[in-house]
Amino acid sequence: MLSIKHFVCCGMDVHKKFLVATIALTDYRGVTSYVRKRFATFNSDLKALEKWLLSFHCTEVCLESTGKYWIPIFNILEDSCHVVVANPKYVRAIKGQKTDDKDSAWIADLFKFDIVPSSYIPCKEIRMLRELFRYRQKLIGHRSSEKNRLQNALTVSNIALASVHSDTFGKSATAIVDYILTCEVFDPEYCKSLLRKKAKDKADDVVTSIIGYELRRDQSVKIKVCRKHFDDINECVSTLEETISDLAKPYHKFIELATTIPGITEQSATFIIAEIGVDMAVFKSSKRLCSWAGLTPENNESAGKKKSVHVSRAGVYLKPLLVQCANAAIKSKIPYFRDKYDRIKKRRGHKRAIIAIARMVLTCIYHMFQKQEVFNPADTDYSAIPEEMYWKFQEQYDRNAIKRLEKRGYVITPPAMA
Repeated sequence: MLSIKHFVCCGMDVHKKFLVATIALTDYRGVTSYVRKRFATFNSDLKALEKWLLSFHCTEVCLESTGKYWIPIFNILEDSCHVVVANPKYVRAIKGQKTDDKDSAWIADLFKFDIVPSSYIPCKEIRMLRELFRYRQKLIGHRSSEKNRLQNALTVSNIALASVHSDTFGKSATAIVDYILTCEVFDPEYCKSLLRKKAKDKADDVVTSIIGYELRRDQSVKIKVCRKHFDDINECVSTLEETISDLAKPYHKFIELATTIPGITEQSATFIIAEIGVDMAVFKSSKRLCSWAGLTPENNESAGKKKSVHVSRAGVYLKPLLVQCANAAIKSKIPYFRDKYDRIKKRRGHKRAIIAIARMVLTCIYHMFQKQEVFNPADTDYSAIPEEMYWKFQEQYDRNAIKRLEKRGYVITPPAMA
C-alpha cells in the first residue's frame, strides 16, 4: 500500500506564458485539500510564486520538464525549495480528462506519494559546463555540414579533388581551391607548385582531377560562403573551448583521474564531467549511470517472453562521446579494452562490442570518481603489455600515489642512493 511521503507539496503544469500550481495539503487523517493558483512566467511573477509556496510552508515541488520552459522556474526556486523535474511520460494524465488545473493536481497527487522519478539536474557549475559543451557539439555538427556543402560544390563543378586528397580543407587542397576561385586560365604547373610535402607525390593525379572543370558563378559564391562560415565556426569553437577549460579548473583532480583510462584525453574527460558531474552518489550505482547514459538495453517482456530490444535513446550527447573514447581505447597500446573488445566482437559483432566497451569505460569512471582512484583494474594482464609501456604505466601509477599521500600530509622520502 502506498503511503504519503510529502504532506505538503506542489505540482506544476508549465507552459510558455503561464503555469498552474496546485498545493496538496494532507492532514493527519490522510484527507487532502488543494489550493490552486495561476502565475505568469515573468520573473516578478515567479518571485511571487516562491513567496506563495513558502506562505504554505511548501518546499517540495514537482514540475514537468516542458521544453526549456521549466528552467526559469527552477532557477528561481532552486535555493528555497526541493524541486523535482519529472519526465512527461511519468506524469502524463489520462487522455480525454486533461486540463491545466487537472494536470497540476494530478502531478501533486503522484508526487505526494513520492512515486515520480526525478531527472538528474546537476549543480550550477556543472550546468554551465554542460551548456557550453552541448553548444560546442552543435557547432561541430554545423562545421561538418559546411565541409559537406563545399565538397558538393566541388563535385557539381567537375572538380574531383576529394578523390585524391583525403581532406579538402587541408593546406594543399585549400591553396588549390583558392587558385581555382581566382584564376582565369588554369595553369597545371602552377597548381603543382602549390602542393606541400607528401601531396607532391600525387601531383599528376591532382591535375588530372581538376582539368576540364566548369566552375559557375553560383558554385563559386557557395564555396566562398562555406569557407567563410567554416572559419567563423572555428573561431567560435576556440572561444567555447577556452571558456570550458577555465570553468573546468575546479575539477582538475577528476580530469586527471579520468585521463588514466586508455582512450580518454583531457578534453574528452572534461566533456564527460560536463554531462555526469563528479558526485556519483546521485546515480546510486554504476548500472543506473549506464542506463541514464543510454548504454543498456531496455526491458521489453510480455507474457513471460523477452523480446529483442536495443539500447535506449538516452544520452544523446554522452553516448556518442563515450563511443568515440571506446574506439580510441581499443586502439591504445594498453591492451586491456582491446582484449575484451576482441572477445565480444567474435560473438556479437562490432556495434554491440563497442557499446559494451563504452559501458565498461563509464563504469570505470563511476568507481574511480567514487573512490578517487586512478585506473588500475584488478583483471589487467600485465604480461601482455610491452615492457616499455608497463614501466611507463607503473611510473604514472607511482606518481599519482605519491601525490595522494602528500595531499594527506605524508612526507615522502626518496630511497637513499647506494
